[in-house]
Amino acid sequence: MNIKTSKLIESSGFYAFAAIDKKVQELKATGREVIDFGVGDPKAPTPDFVIDALCTGVRARASYGYPSYVGDISFREVAAKYMQETFGVEVDSETEVTVSIGSKESVFHFPRAFVDSGDIVICPTPGYPPYKKGTEYAGGVPYFVPLTEENDFLMDYESIPEEIAQKAKIIWTCYPNSPTGKLAPREWIEGLVAWAQKYEIIIAADEGCYHEIYFGEKPISILEIAKEGVVVFYSLSKTFNMTGYRVGFLAGDKRIIAAFRKIKTQIDSGCPTFVQDGASAALGNKSFPEKVRKEYKTKREILLSALASVGLPPCQSEGTFYLWQKAPEGFSGKDLAMKLIELGIVVTPGEWISDKAFDGKNPGENFVRFALVATLEEVKAAALKIEAELEF
Repeated sequence: MNIKTSKLIESSGFYAFAAIDKKVQELKATGREVIDFGVGDPKAPTPDFVIDALCTGVRARASYGYPSYVGDISFREVAAKYMQETFGVEVDSETEVTVSIGSKESVFHFPRAFVDSGDIVICPTPGYPPYKKGTEYAGGVPYFVPLTEENDFLMDYESIPEEIAQKAKIIWTCYPNSPTGKLAPREWIEGLVAWAQKYEIIIAADEGCYHEIYFGEKPISILEIAKEGVVVFYSLSKTFNMTGYRVGFLAGDKRIIAAFRKIKTQIDSGCPTFVQDGASAALGNKSFPEKVRKEYKTKREILLSALASVGLPPCQSEGTFYLWQKAPEGFSGKDLAMKLIELGIVVTPGEWISDKAFDGKNPGENFVRFALVATLEEVKAAALKIEAELEF
């Protein structure tokens, strides 16, 4: 029997982070000691107060059956309170907040609520792969805007041609930015909102994975500027070391939330309610994010010092747990990644998480991404290896 996959699957290629994980396993199989900065999966444990809430929730909800499609009201109320206390933003827990099974599924499925065949979705490059793949699986066409040193890693929305803006349904943004670590200033966000409203483009702001991880000025939420035509995506994965629990939420324009809820009812049966109980405990804790910030700041400073000591170009991350390190003159990001792999240090080549923009160039080709998720001891060991053995 001939099993033939769809043209969509045939054209999908590899998922960058799955390829990195495979490389790590191959190195380990040879007996190599590996320090993995490739995939953004924190090694630190989920905090005890979250685990306690999860366990309590499991027992309390033993006979609850299927969870709510839109999220338990108790979780949505906590999420709304979190947005108010963190940003001064008022969102209605009934109509302007909905649960997600983590950011990846919500980002991937979101375009299905608004995109018809051939519609354009504007995506940053480099950027999170589901922006592109979610668009393509919904029948849309991604249009890439590069994040470069020249534009200070801020999407130059004003450079988007008029004919593209007229046809676009969604523009994805991600600040604090993965992978560049850039924070968006208020003036840029205000300009984006005005531009998107002019063309009636939905702003899908993937701002909530790394918003608690910053090293200077605190990031703002786009909802502080506008709610009309705007939706934000939040995740518990990175700040609270909950990547395995798959929980987050969306908040914003109630019309956008209502449309996304319709998609969700066709795709899944909701996030387990006891997981939402754990997430509620996380969002209600004000001290743990500060602890996480300090830990990543320490790792960041150690690695930045080591990279600078071998003559690599300066790398300034304002937030997230990523370093977007440029390769030295005459080397590509893949060249640098291979040199690091020789030392047992795994990073992500920038071109793997970038697409060619309208100018035909891949903006990630001269960079690598370090995800500072290794333990402090591993970071120190990697720094020593870099200082002692990395040569160009």
